[in-house]
Amino acid sequence: MKLSEIKTILPTLQNVEFQLENGQMVPEYFHVTEIGSISKHFIDCGGVVRREHTISFQLWNADDYEHRLKPAKLLNIISISEEKLELQDGEIEVEYQNDTIGKYDLDFNGKLFILKNKTTACLAMDSCGIPPNSQSPSKDQGNSSNVSCCTPGGGCC
Repeated sequence: MKLSEIKTILPTLQNVEFQLENGQMVPEYFHVTEIGSISKHFIDCGGVVRREHTISFQLWNADDYEHRLKPAKLLNIISISEEKLELQDGEIEVEYQNDTIGKYDLDFNGKLFILKNKTTACLAMDSCGIPPNSQSPSKDQGNSSNVSCCTPGGGCC
């Protein structure tokens, strides 16, 4: 979800509610403790230099059980962030403390904001040498014929 999308959705809501993809609700007394601009400049295992830019929202639960963030207040926080940080429209990534700090994509189901699990992937599959339907070595450790591409001479990294 882009920043422009959440700004369109918020005025239509009575409450701001977040739910993890597994159905667990973020406690209603959460705080948005940060909105930020995150830039990532990196190289993939195929040697391609890449740049990514996201807008970061950090959710935090305190012992402030009476706290409820209303849509108008979040819109105000977003507006101040856009002005002070010169934010451009971009994809939102949400940081939320569960078992560890997790980073989630953001979606909306018509009532709740959904924290969608993020996954990793190889961005250079054509350079990596991994067959398209192969299993991860960690899933099949007992099979000696399953060789990782990242072993010496494997063609990756």
